[in-house]
Amino acid sequence: MCGIVGYVGRSQAAPILLDGLRRLEYRGYDSAGVAIVNGDHLETRKCAGRIASLANLISKKPATGFYGISHTRWATHGKVTDENAHPHFDATGKIALVHNGVIENYQTLKEQLIQDGDTNFQSDTDTEVLAHLIGNIYRKLEGTNGKDSKARLVNATRAALKQVIGTYGIAVVHADIPDFIVGARRGSPLVLGVGKDENFLASDVSAIVAHTRDVVYLNDFDLVSFDSENFEISSIEGTSGQHAVSKVEFTAEDIKKGDYPHYMLKEICEQPDTVRDAMRGRLTYEECTAKLGGLDMNAAELRDVARIVLTGCGTALHAARVGEYVIEQLANIPVDVDFASEYRHRNTPPTEHTLVFAISQSGETADTLGALRESKRKGYRTLGICNNVASTIARESDGGVYMHAGPEIGVAATKSFTSQLIILNLIGLLLGRMRQLSTAQGKQMIDALEALPGQIEQVLKLSDQIESIAKKYSGVNGMLFFGRQFNYPIALESALKLKEITYLFAEGHPSAELKHGIIALIRPDLPSVFIAPDDAVLSKNLNNIEQVKARKGPIIAITSGNGAKQLKNLAADIVEVPTTIDCLTPVLTVIPLQLLAYHLAVALGRDVDKPRNLAKSVTVE
Repeated sequence: MCGIVGYVGRSQAAPILLDGLRRLEYRGYDSAGVAIVNGDHLETRKCAGRIASLANLISKKPATGFYGISHTRWATHGKVTDENAHPHFDATGKIALVHNGVIENYQTLKEQLIQDGDTNFQSDTDTEVLAHLIGNIYRKLEGTNGKDSKARLVNATRAALKQVIGTYGIAVVHADIPDFIVGARRGSPLVLGVGKDENFLASDVSAIVAHTRDVVYLNDFDLVSFDSENFEISSIEGTSGQHAVSKVEFTAEDIKKGDYPHYMLKEICEQPDTVRDAMRGRLTYEECTAKLGGLDMNAAELRDVARIVLTGCGTALHAARVGEYVIEQLANIPVDVDFASEYRHRNTPPTEHTLVFAISQSGETADTLGALRESKRKGYRTLGICNNVASTIARESDGGVYMHAGPEIGVAATKSFTSQLIILNLIGLLLGRMRQLSTAQGKQMIDALEALPGQIEQVLKLSDQIESIAKKYSGVNGMLFFGRQFNYPIALESALKLKEITYLFAEGHPSAELKHGIIALIRPDLPSVFIAPDDAVLSKNLNNIEQVKARKGPIIAITSGNGAKQLKNLAADIVEVPTTIDCLTPVLTVIPLQLLAYHLAVALGRDVDKPRNLAKSVTVE
């Protein structure tokens, strides 16, 4: 969740650290702070609130120095206060530490430190305990490494982390050790940026891409130490390994808002391109199928697949639910969808020839990564669908499909969702053509896929109409969302979007469940949004809509084709999207509902890109 930035070089650190934190603010924005080494002391500035509050504090009381660490927080242990903001310090105040993750045994470690005479704790955080532990060990190591204080700090950090149960991405500095930072990771992402006469450390490359595109992605249990010219990476156990320097694919321009008022709107509007990029080079007219070489499975292995499990969290889970309908229809293979948090902890009966897909935009989602590891532990071939080719899920999976959606900064996922839908349709097409789909059906699918970017552009032109609908309903306390078959998961996803950025009550349900209790909620001040395209179940949706109208419930309909005519006298508001084949309708029906949530949030004055209590990448449980 939290964001970390570290810098060692020849420039003033504060502006670089602040710029990096601003680019990481989507990871957490409860509080923020910096610790910059100036001579033989630490210049520390930290406060509760957004990065802007920290920047204001530094403008009034500048912090100077050429190396330091910084942090933007999403609170886990301890309230949102100045005292609980990072960095945290050891008992001497000489060692500063920033941390992303959770130290599960911090209470036990704290009690041990207190017994050892270390009682000067200033916060309620688990992180401060780790800082004290490193400092305690550092002092005990005095004299064991001669005059090499850098080695002492590395060894103290290594020894402390061996005692830790939990997850961490950390950066550590010592006021008496110039031009030197130590970092380590387990379960929380960390990347080293390699520059000319300067080096960086960050939770995400977006924080440092304006300064360097040469990076080293750290693995779990890696420990890195570096100055402005060199770096060294070893394991927590002390063994060295090979780490390649990679080139970041995107630039600093790609993560700017441009002329858009919010990242979320920018990313909604990028979907014609991101959907096109998700398909690029993956369709073949000659064989009327999809090509997904990243799966690392030959034709015989793919034909042997007898069961598929799709797992993820939040929006990724909703994409998986669409994938369940798609793959079962196109390929006639049984598909199970499971919350990643449940899959990793329950005892699922083993079956032969099961293929598992772990779906995550960031590729770092803690529960999804745990599900991937549990799946591999049980011997299943486990593939990833993610947007970060260097992420932990991408590296630990047996293969997978890269989304090519580009950086997604808005906390509420939009373009990553439609990219996931495209990839799941490509998987369905590939497996279907190996089984039951004819050449003609494959060609029809490809034609429909290639028409999608242009159709999405048509949907985006409805933004003004959708904004008017949002303003009309800006006084309601919530909404219900209904859909059937392929569009039931869109009801779930649309309700989630509304909850995330408007903070209103919202529920998503299968339309046919209306009579089984939900109808009791219908009233004139609670709108029902029906996703009712011109598909195989349109008549069934119309019947449910009639039942809501009979009880004076306002109806907003997302429809297509013949549906618009049939809904004319039923729905108060109708949004018409282009017609496509049934399994691709979710790509088109979700976009008006992304826009509805967006425009409603703007009308209500919400912070669209940084909704309360949320962070973009959930890297802790």
